[in-house]
Amino acid sequence: MPEIEAGELRGFLAVPDGQGPWPGVVVLHEVYGLTDDIREYALRFARAGYLAFAPDLYTHGTRLRCVLRAFRDLAANQGQAFDDVEAARLWLTGRADCTGRAGVIGFCLGGGFALLSAARRDYAVASVNYAPVPRKAAEVLSGTCPVVAAYGGRDRTLPRSAGRLDKALTELGVRHDVREYPDAGHAFLNRHKPWLFVRILAAAGFREAEAAEAWTAITAFFAEHLALTEGTQR
Repeated sequence: MPEIEAGELRGFLAVPDGQGPWPGVVVLHEVYGLTDDIREYALRFARAGYLAFAPDLYTHGTRLRCVLRAFRDLAANQGQAFDDVEAARLWLTGRADCTGRAGVIGFCLGGGFALLSAARRDYAVASVNYAPVPRKAAEVLSGTCPVVAAYGGRDRTLPRSAGRLDKALTELGVRHDVREYPDAGHAFLNRHKPWLFVRILAAAGFREAEAAEAWTAITAFFAEHLALTEGTQR
């Protein structure tokens, strides 16, 4: 499944076997960009019966400029990166082989975009993995869709984030499954090798058992809230 052009965005599209339409999933990459890990996550969703699109949020400019802009946009909760995420959702749900319903999943930086986008756009479900939680979370996340989230207990860059997110979603009455894995650090779902300072500061690195448990939770949550059911086809 090749890289594609989705309007003005580059990205990776994974299409299930068989005949659609299928519900869609927008897959948002971390700071490293559109890596093999992210492509594999899109393929994982396709194997489960979802039309998955991973947009390249670094399409518009050099890598360094795009990274800096993405962090600035995330802090401001607006900007080009959010526009690109929304363009990806609209492009995906507008395809003839999509049911028109979509979920979003993101990792680290992409998890932050997934969390904030879920509160302002039309998603059926969101998965946020080791994502920053905004200040005044209950206020910012008002109106969000159901959320499944995973954090590493050894990740010193996101202290108490799982508890803060769980508390905010509970206050809002939003269906959620927020888990913290005590022996995992940052990026424990990812197989690629993190930067050295991230490994030191955030205990980052792949954890097979915790990753398997997290994917089980994600898969079940998406099946409950997004999987094709009667009345969802166009």
